[in-house]
Amino acid sequence: MKPLKEVKKMGMYENVMLQFNRAADLMNLNPSVRKILAIPNTEIVVNFPVKLDNGSVEVFKGYRVQHNNALGPYKGGLRYHETVDIDAARALATWMTWKTSLAGLPYGGGKGGVQINPKLFSNSELERITRRFTYALGDNIGPEHDIPAPDVNTTPQMMAWIADTYMSTKSTNERTKHAHVVTGKPVSAGGLEGRDRATGFGVVIALKEWAKHRNTSLRGKSYILQGFGNVGYWASVFMQKNGAILVGVQDASGSIYNEQGIDPENLHQYMSENRGFIKDYALANALPNEMFFGLNCDIIIPAALGNQITEDNVDTIKASVIAEGANGPTDTSANDILISKNVDIIPDIYCNSGGVIASYFEWLQNRNGEMWTMEEVLEKLETKMKVSFKKILESASKYNTDWRTAAFIEAIARVEQAYLQRGIFP
Repeated sequence: MKPLKEVKKMGMYENVMLQFNRAADLMNLNPSVRKILAIPNTEIVVNFPVKLDNGSVEVFKGYRVQHNNALGPYKGGLRYHETVDIDAARALATWMTWKTSLAGLPYGGGKGGVQINPKLFSNSELERITRRFTYALGDNIGPEHDIPAPDVNTTPQMMAWIADTYMSTKSTNERTKHAHVVTGKPVSAGGLEGRDRATGFGVVIALKEWAKHRNTSLRGKSYILQGFGNVGYWASVFMQKNGAILVGVQDASGSIYNEQGIDPENLHQYMSENRGFIKDYALANALPNEMFFGLNCDIIIPAALGNQITEDNVDTIKASVIAEGANGPTDTSANDILISKNVDIIPDIYCNSGGVIASYFEWLQNRNGEMWTMEEVLEKLETKMKVSFKKILESASKYNTDWRTAAFIEAIARVEQAYLQRGIFP
């Protein structure tokens, strides 16, 4: 059985630029602004040494791409994965610019990570890798400049290490002013109640808004979920609360299916006892990975890596809606085929924006010395996502286009307005 991996048929950056150009053409984007937004502001590549537990030294490669900061500081996650490279970082940073703009946040887009498989390293090695990466980035990150957050294979603990390392480089009387250099921290280290579940919760809010728009509900709807990490797990928890039935799951270890339903909590417990994998889960049947997206279901939630739905598998899809919990899970060719088949696609820059919205709340909380309850956080998050969905529908109607292009138009227009009002220095 082939493990789940990022498909490289179309480069992620090529994919995001096709999306950008389609929206820019339709909205008649200002040519000067278009030139600026077509490339990242800054690309950082660092090679840094770390001593491993056995005493040997390994040199790691890390990336941080800062796409645009017209609306505010760069914002975006750091991921630890073998597929991290400059192309992926460019694409993800660009998507973050549109994601933060669409959500109405005072942020731009940044993204990066380290090209490793974190499962091959001990906890103490991961701490040294994280701290040394932070030190190597230096003043390329900062609480009013570029604010990282968790992403694929990175955790609140790692965010706490980043914050501590960064603050340790500042003078004693300045350290407390820099706690918001990173979001997604543990609650006890200045994190936000509810940040852990915000992205998954947002995916379900997006689906509830979709259901309302289509005069239906999530109750009784069957769905499959690619990726059962933080986003996938919390999405499944909130989907269950809304009466939806999880019938299939895929992760790096394989794919499982049970048309009668899979209990998210039971599967999560099994994974915690099985090195974080779903393989050999007794309450579902194994099936080949290539059959996964073709399973009978109403909803697909891709919540793993990019470029998973392509021309190679799109014709097998039977679902009526795809909610993009991951960044860039559907390439442009597959996107067009799905639209021609009247499949609704809730685009990633809206669907998985719950995480960055909650990160903004955490950033505000740290800056202002406040403490918000989980109920307040989720309520504020839901309100913001409802507003964004309404904007997408209005833009789709105005330009007679699909939801992804409409979301891009809304996001790009906000950045365009900032440039046109402020002018270009000098």
